[in-house]
Amino acid sequence: IANGERLAAWGSFDTKVKASTENGPVGFYETYRHRAGLSNPIYSGGEFFAGYRSGRGDFQPWYGERETNDGGEFKAGVRVPLMRDREIDTRRAQLWRATYNQQIAAPVIRAALVAFAREAGHAYWKWVAAGQKYQVGKLWLDLAQERNEKIETRVKAQDLDPPELIDNERAIAKREAKLADSLRELQQAAVKLSLYLRDDSGTPIVLTIEDVPEFPLLRLVDPATVDSDIAKSLTTRPELTELNLQLQRLRVDHAEASNMTQPGLDAMLVGSQDVGAPTSSKRDKSEFEVEAGLYFDVPLQRRKGLGKMNAVQAKIAQVNAKRQMVSDKITAEVRFAFAGLIQTHQEVLKAREAVRLARRMATIERRKFELGESDLLKVALREQYSLEAAEEAISATLGHFQAFSNYAAALAVDRPDESLLPADLPLE
Repeated sequence: IANGERLAAWGSFDTKVKASTENGPVGFYETYRHRAGLSNPIYSGGEFFAGYRSGRGDFQPWYGERETNDGGEFKAGVRVPLMRDREIDTRRAQLWRATYNQQIAAPVIRAALVAFAREAGHAYWKWVAAGQKYQVGKLWLDLAQERNEKIETRVKAQDLDPPELIDNERAIAKREAKLADSLRELQQAAVKLSLYLRDDSGTPIVLTIEDVPEFPLLRLVDPATVDSDIAKSLTTRPELTELNLQLQRLRVDHAEASNMTQPGLDAMLVGSQDVGAPTSSKRDKSEFEVEAGLYFDVPLQRRKGLGKMNAVQAKIAQVNAKRQMVSDKITAEVRFAFAGLIQTHQEVLKAREAVRLARRMATIERRKFELGESDLLKVALREQYSLEAAEEAISATLGHFQAFSNYAAALAVDRPDESLLPADLPLE
């Protein structure tokens, strides 16, 4: 769209061809007049023009200038503005505005790409987390099913009471229901991710449980770099680039309005030459003629230009205020992203330590149950605590990598990867 508008603005500088014919074949004065010419606007203001005309017949004495020699008249000239329209005019203002509109399209598109990348990152990490939770749920279900066979054997051997078997089967049913819910969340996350993940033909790709990877290593961020990252964001964020271009476009409007308040003083130089047999015995049209002129006009009240200048100045103030607000918002987003990365990193460390301890306690409780020193209720509780701890650790890791996506977006990175921040040492 912007490219088309800029091309249309260049159309104001197109060379124009004009032609006309005016004939009076009936009446006391029979006249036949034809003319053709072209004009070419000059980028720096004014225009070149040239043409040919032919005036034949019996002309009224007061219209003698309409008559030409038999071969007609050739004319060429130039008009140059000396005051108004010298630095800027309607044609150039329209072209410059269209150019800025074209340039504004780039940061608008880039802002959309950054937002798209952030949303895609959130969708991807949510899918990974959903897959991880499904795998954890499947692991604990397999443990309960494996234990069920051992309990059946012990019940048959009258080493355990039958209610123990029923209680374990209840635990299996509960975990199967939870696993089904985890599968639903995984499938929904995969469908949402497919909006951002497509093949070469543009067809959405719906991933399966077999495609779920492990979370990568956590990312490290140095709090001492927050100020440098803020400075970087203030130079790379497309929102500020767009506002800067809007200011440049408004300055064009202001210059055009100021131009309207200036007096108009144009210089014109025209040369003409009739050719062919003279139509007057005085041969007054046969000599080469040069005409120079100055044309002056001035708007006394200058209300049109002054009114537009006031309006543009108000718009510039609005954009400057918006620019300050956007700058403050960007600064806050970078600080928010830093805080999110740092806090979620600590949260993941604590959550994974809780997982390690919960798994250890669950293993101990299962061993005690096998030795007859514990009951199934305690085993189920320990395993439930371990499952909840694992899910909390996955959720914390999800929050960490979503914070990483927010950090990349705050720095206007439209294709973030793990190299954006250094990796932490393995936590497990």
